[in-house]
Amino acid sequence: MRAIDLMTKQVLTVQPQTPIREAAKLLSDNGFTALPVVDDTGTIVGVVTEADLIRDRIPADARSLLTGHNHEEPTCPTTVGDAMTAPAVTVNPGTDVAELVKLLLRRHLRSVPVVDGDRLVGVVTRGDIVRCLARPDEAIADDVRRRLAICSEPGRWQVEVQRGRVMLYDSREDPVHAHVAKIVALGIRGVERVTVVPATAREADRSAAIGTNVPRISVGRL
Repeated sequence: MRAIDLMTKQVLTVQPQTPIREAAKLLSDNGFTALPVVDDTGTIVGVVTEADLIRDRIPADARSLLTGHNHEEPTCPTTVGDAMTAPAVTVNPGTDVAELVKLLLRRHLRSVPVVDGDRLVGVVTRGDIVRCLARPDEAIADDVRRRLAICSEPGRWQVEVQRGRVMLYDSREDPVHAHVAKIVALGIRGVERVTVVPATAREADRSAAIGTNVPRISVGRL
């Protein structure tokens, strides 16, 4: 699965000259944690986050001034360009989602812009990935069947999905086609693992391959 398979393509953006309060309202109203910053040509020039907006902006409580403590006045940037983080950490549409997750965790990011060259084409958030993991098995199985129907003859595969793990039962036992089918299935949103076994495998072997004592969720034939 790649970034292009998960990303949101209609992205809310701001520009460097956007006032801080306007950017803060956009974040607040939409429940976002960050906004890509683009110039007039759509080229990404940075990212503005909640942390960027609140840094050095909130003055000390007036009551604390009565204690005699000295407090520095906040610098109060007025535009996004004064507060944004630049350059932005980005990925391209073909980035493997597994690598994207590592990047999010390593850099403590909640979202990452997707760019084609320097041009913004989408955004992937942690929430997008969590929703992918929460996808129902039935929906995953339907997508796997549809994709395999494009590249295989009718009746070739049986598809079973349990907790995001896909079992492909191969009626032809062709290792080359099995490899292709596995790659196709791994590109489906919500798939965590794909196993290919002969359609003649015993029921006990099937259960052992996908996990014991796990009820079947969705079974169908293409």
